[in-house]
Amino acid sequence: VQLQASGGGSVQPGGSLRLSCAASGNIFSFNSMGWYRQAPGKQREWVATITDGGSANYADSVKGRFTISRGIAENTLYLQMNSLKPEDTAVYYCKGSRGSDASWGRGTLVTVSS
Repeated sequence: VQLQASGGGSVQPGGSLRLSCAASGNIFSFNSMGWYRQAPGKQREWVATITDGGSANYADSVKGRFTISRGIAENTLYLQMNSLKPEDTAVYYCKGSRGSDASWGRGTLVTVSS
């Protein structure tokens, strides 16, 4: 199953964006799916994960502002990002995992700037 992220763009601080990650097949082929991000000059970091059972977890830096969800009929993973901050600026990647196997989508750039 291949993944393709989209929905990035430029937004002012305090704004919102929704990222999408479309899967070429059934998203339940993955045990879990998640979002990661990589800011300029920094290592890629985990943002949020949702399991096939629907349990979600978030990095402390985004907790209360970001929401991960799935569109089952659409085979799509989402990341709703609210109250965006300049430090959220990064390339965002989606990932699907099943056991030790993982699939990564191509990143989508989010820029938060006034």
